[in-house]
Amino acid sequence: MRVYVKAKKMAFGGMLLALTVICMLLGSMIETSTLFLLAAASFFVGIVLREFGEKTGTAFYLAGVMLGLIVAPNKFYVVSYAAMGFYILVIELAWPRFAKVSERMNRKKLFWILKYVVFNVSYIPAVLFFQEVLFVRELPMWMLVVVLVTGQVGLFIYDRAYEYVQREIWNKIRGRMFGSGS
Repeated sequence: MRVYVKAKKMAFGGMLLALTVICMLLGSMIETSTLFLLAAASFFVGIVLREFGEKTGTAFYLAGVMLGLIVAPNKFYVVSYAAMGFYILVIELAWPRFAKVSERMNRKKLFWILKYVVFNVSYIPAVLFFQEVLFVRELPMWMLVVVLVTGQVGLFIYDRAYEYVQREIWNKIRGRMFGSGS
C-alpha cells in the first residue's frame, strides 16, 4: 500500500512539472496572460513543497527551471518563473521556522518583512540594472519610482493569490486526490 501511495505522489509531481512547463510555454503564446500563467506555474512549487517536503519541493523548483530553459522558447519567462518560484520556495521554507520565533515578537509582521526583502532583493536590481531589457529604454526617474512602487503592490496581490490558491483551491483538490488519510 505504501508503494502505491508513493507512486501516486510521484506521478502527481511529474504531472505538476509538466503543467509548470506548459504554463511557461503558454505564456510565450498568450502574451496577455503571461504573468497569470507564470504565477500559476510558480504556485506548483509551493504545492509540491507542502505535499512532499523541502527536498522534493526544492528539486521540483530546480527541475522546473532547468526544463524551462531547455524547452521554453522565451528564456525571459523562465527567468521570471525562476524568480517567482524562488519567492514561493523561500517563504514556504521560512514559515515553519517562524513558528519557533518567540511569541513576544509579531511573527506575521516579521514574515511580511521577509517576504518584501526576498522579493526586493531580486526585483530592485532587475528594474535598476536591466531597464533596457525590461522596458526597451532607460526610464525617467519618476517612472522608475512608479515601477518600483507598482512592484510592491504586485507582490501583495501575488502573495494573496498564492495564499488563496493554497487555502481554498488546493485544499479542495487535495482532499479529492489524496483522500483524508494522506
